[in-house]
Amino acid sequence: MTDAQVGLALATPIIVGFAIALRKMGVLQGYSSLAAVLFSVAIAAVLFFQQ
Repeated sequence: MTDAQVGLALATPIIVGFAIALRKMGVLQGYSSLAAVLFSVAIAAVLFFQQ
């Protein structure tokens, strides 16, 4: 794995964790947190396999 792939593998779960935490605190609505999780995973997957 390259450094970029390691960074993506570490950053994506952190983003997902923040989205879930913000949802539990009431800052994000359910749809917004779901969109944040889906888009961050999709972007990370595309960038991971392009490296």
